[in-house]
Order: sequence, then C-alpha cells, then structure tokens
Amino acid sequence: MALLGSEAGIVNVGVAEFGMAPRSHGAVVVQLDWRPPADGDRELGLLLARLEDDADDPVGAQVRAANALAVERITSARPMLVGVRPASEVVPALGPRTILHAGPPIDWARMCGPVRGAIVGAILFEGWAVTPHAAFALANSGTVRFEPCHDHGAVGPMAGILSPSMPVVVVENAPGGTRAFATMNEGLGQVLRFGAYDAEVLTRLRWLATTLGPTLDAALQLHGPVDLRTLIAQALQMGDECHNRNAAATSLFARRLASAIVRTAPADVAAQALDFLGQNDHFFLNLSMAACKSTMDAAHGIEGSTVVTAMARNGVDFGIRVSGTGDAWFTAPATVPDGLYFPGYGPDDANPDLGDSAITETRGIGGFAMAAAPAIVRFVGGTAEDALGYTREMQRITLAHDADFALPPLGFVGTPTAIDLRRVVESGTAPVINTGIAHKEPGVGQIGAGIARAPLACFADALREVGRRLNVGGAA
Repeated sequence: MALLGSEAGIVNVGVAEFGMAPRSHGAVVVQLDWRPPADGDRELGLLLARLEDDADDPVGAQVRAANALAVERITSARPMLVGVRPASEVVPALGPRTILHAGPPIDWARMCGPVRGAIVGAILFEGWAVTPHAAFALANSGTVRFEPCHDHGAVGPMAGILSPSMPVVVVENAPGGTRAFATMNEGLGQVLRFGAYDAEVLTRLRWLATTLGPTLDAALQLHGPVDLRTLIAQALQMGDECHNRNAAATSLFARRLASAIVRTAPADVAAQALDFLGQNDHFFLNLSMAACKSTMDAAHGIEGSTVVTAMARNGVDFGIRVSGTGDAWFTAPATVPDGLYFPGYGPDDANPDLGDSAITETRGIGGFAMAAAPAIVRFVGGTAEDALGYTREMQRITLAHDADFALPPLGFVGTPTAIDLRRVVESGTAPVINTGIAHKEPGVGQIGAGIARAPLACFADALREVGRRLNVGGAA
C-alpha cells in the first residue's frame, strides 16, 4: 500500500512505445536502451557465455589472458618513423607485377570504380602501359596480381593502391617487433586514392617518388626516428582525432623535420617539400595509419584473443581481422556513410565505404577519439555533443583506455582501445568510423564526409570462428 501511495518511478526497458501511456499521465519515465544479448540469437548468446572471462573455466581463463596480452602489446607499442623508401625495397613479398589495394581480398571483376581507376593510374605510373585503355586491358588480363595492403604489413587510404615504385613511409614498433608501411598522402583534389589518373595526378606521383620521398628520407637519417605515438598524443590535445582531422599533427611533424630538411636538401627542393607539407593538412594521415598498423599487428596472432586487429573496406566489402583467428578475413557488404555532401552531390553519387584508414579506429583514435576533435562534426555532420557521445559509446565495446592518448573534453580519460568481439556482438553496438565519401565513378574524387558503422555480421562470424578454434560447443 505504501508503494501505491507514493509517486511512481518508472524505468521502461526496450520498446519505447511502452512508456508513452504512463508518460501521458504525468509519470516520469526513464527509457533504458536495452536489447537481448547477441540480438536474441540463442547460439551466439550461448557462445558468448562460454567465452566470458571466468577464472574457473579453462576457456574463459584463456580468453582473458589472451586479451590481456593483446591490450599490453597495444598500449606498450612505440611506432617510430624511420625512413621513406620505394615499396619494392621494403614491403614484404611485393612482386614486380603486384598491386596492393585497401580492404579485404577482391578481384578485378568485383572492384568498384575508384579502385579500378586508381589501379589504372598505378599501371600508368609504373610504365606497364602507356594509355588508360591499355592499362584497363592489362588490369583485366590476369597478369597483374591484386592483394590487400594489410596482408603485406601496409595500409592505404581510400582505394589504398600501392605499387612497387611508390615511396612508402617505414614505421617500426620495436616492442612489438613489427614494421608497417603506407604511401605518402597526395593532398586533396584530383588524386590517385579517389581513382583519378590524369597527367596532373601522374606528375604528382612522380614528384613524390623522385623528390619528396628521398628528401624526407635524408632528413630522417640526419634527425633520427620520429616518435609517432608522441605526435599523436600531442595532436589529440590540440583538436585532431588523427583520421579526418590532422592539421595539428601535420604541423607538429613539419616542425620536427624542418631543420633537417633544410640541412640535407638543396634550397629549392627544401622549399618545395616544406610548401607541400604546409599546404596539405592531411599529410599526417598516412603516418597515423602506419603507426596504428604497426601497433595492431603486434597484437595479432594471439590464440584465444577476441581483440579486433584490423577493419578495412574496399568499396564493395567491409572486412575485419581478429587476433585469435590468424589471417582470416570476415566480411559483409560495405555501406554508404551517413554524412554531409559537397554542393551538387548526394547519396546516389556515393560509393560504398572504402579504405584502410579504419585502422585508426581499430587502434582507438579517429572516430573513437572524436571527443578530442568536436570541430570535426562540421565536416562529417552532427553536433559537438555527438562527438563526445561517439567516444563514450565506443567505451562499451573496448577493453581498455590508453592513458597516453588523453582526451581533455572527457577529463583526460584515455581513448577507448582494443575492440572486443564479445562486447560488439553482445551489445549490438557497431564500431563507428569517420570517413571521406568517394564518388562511385573513378576520378571524380571526394564528394563529402560522414560517419560509417561496421556491419555487425562480420563480428558474429568472427566470434563463431574463435569458438570453433577453442573447441567451444555450439560454435558453428
């Protein structure tokens, strides 16, 4: 009777409409956003229960120890930029007629327009063909190998194309014993990564290979390795999230190497190099990606671990790799990001999401660190509160905070890092990625930017494979 005589406090779980009637009568209703674990999938729910951290269960204990090791390798990584070299000299197993692309494996017949255009540009750059028509024919002939960047320790933004003569940054993570590579960022406008291959694009690629690459490499040999982890940490406190906003990080990098560039290059070449860095706020993106790749590769290959070590898109498929499942890819269809478009363009013009740059989110920056860069919402859409919300949301699906990557707007808490398959599948919370939007036709370029969500089917399939490898009953 005392309960009935007092004001009711109502918590509505799940379907929001159930709370409408009491609210209409003046009751205060708190809406709890809840859904059944694994979206009600009984098989996955049972598998999740078997893979929980349980010291008294051998499987649970193994998963817990494996994930603890993965987190330790991520948070102890020290990616250092040590050089800029032609890809053929440093990228493992890169054959003379091999072109690497972003995302999971895909053959020429299924490739999207921007990736095909970028491959044509790479063939022309390499001199394997002299006209676009001949380059298309060569790409379709079966004599050129196409493989994922990730399978060679490399990453590339958007189309992600990497061919043997292209200069790549070389990043070493000594604590993890890993090396990673990425092409140099071309800037905005008509660029290879969006599928352009006209004379201006090829001229810029040749300048990167013959001038900027050797200039930066010589400067690095004089200066010594550049600590990319420290630069990222500083940039996060200056308004970058080191995926779509790299203005602070690029400036810090240019300041770090400027003196060595002036000392090692002729005056006109030094001026060209510094002008290019000064005019290209996105230059650090590729360095950030290589730093994240070298970090996540150190956490890869730990039996029993449910930590995601790569998320990547090729414009057709979205794929993930997981520490405890070897080099297997788990894929689902890529989707078009939800975002803001440049004047004259809209969703019908957009290609589904593409690029290896989601390695930044896999590491815990980019979309996971949007709280550090509220200004990014003017580029990708939303509000400053949304930026904070994305970072808080990603805390639900990660195992740790990286104290070195402190976020001032959230009281200097570290970025959420180490995406856990179990938490993604149990909560139904998909990792968030802030990304550029490419036109579906090759060469048109960027037409907007927005927010993409990883498809949950990838994570469910990967979790089943973890269960199979651990001989957990019920894993399909």
